[in-house]
Amino acid sequence: MFRLNYHHLFYFWSVAREGSIARASEELRLSQPTLSSQIRLLEESLGERLFQRIGRGLMLTESGHLVFRYANDIFLTGQEMVETLAGRPSGQPLRLVVGVSHAVPKLVARWLLEPVMRMDPAVRIICREQSTDELLAELSRHAIDVVLADEKAGPMVKVKVFNHLLGESGLSVFGAASLAARYRRNFPGSLDGAPMLVPLEGTSVRRALEQFFGAAHLRPYVVAEVEDTGLLKELACQGRGVFVAPTLIEKEIIMQYRVKVVGRLPDLHQRFYAISVEKKVKHPAVIAICEMARAAMGAPARG
Repeated sequence: MFRLNYHHLFYFWSVAREGSIARASEELRLSQPTLSSQIRLLEESLGERLFQRIGRGLMLTESGHLVFRYANDIFLTGQEMVETLAGRPSGQPLRLVVGVSHAVPKLVARWLLEPVMRMDPAVRIICREQSTDELLAELSRHAIDVVLADEKAGPMVKVKVFNHLLGESGLSVFGAASLAARYRRNFPGSLDGAPMLVPLEGTSVRRALEQFFGAAHLRPYVVAEVEDTGLLKELACQGRGVFVAPTLIEKEIIMQYRVKVVGRLPDLHQRFYAISVEKKVKHPAVIAICEMARAAMGAPARG
């Protein structure tokens, strides 16, 4: 009967979590050659390659992802057992490494993270903001726990990930007080020729806007295409143009950026997803995000 060496499995799990042998060796206080040899022994015993080298980094193979999911269950369950027997949680705070896509408005990201901020015991949050593609690459290396995005991970993603729908929001158009007063009349037809600040091409909101304007035969004047949602709203605050954002955070946008609602586009929606390598979310902080968002936005409870 095959007997699995759990020491070797633990070393593999540590390297996969840290994303490199160098970081894992520091965490485990073992030499890099020792770690490498232990992982090779595990690969030989399983008859499968678990890592492939990409440049100077390591990436899990398909078999590696499968083994990692089992190892994750094994060692996290073991830690839970120890803490339960001790009758108290360990001294190490729970950690959540979350990637936030540039396309997700910062106010939405803050709202999604709010239930994690309130968790007891406290959770240490490490937040990274990049493009969705960059974050999915980090997710594939298990360098982050979850990606918050406004569209699903596409079929071109090299590793298997799961899209957990959090919910959706209609879109509202905002502008400085003078612009809002001017373009509120005859909305949305008033947007024809109106100065507008828009997200970059290829984003879900930009595609939805282009389809809407095309169908309604409207041609706003695009003042600027902006990737960073915070900068976009700062420009709007200065009266440079009108912009769209989720109706979900309408009150917060009005208060923070001193703008007014021009009108609402309820037929246009921005969806939000938590993307993970797990089909069923297990991280307590990610569960808290999903449950709060689905309750507020009415998405089905699944994943």
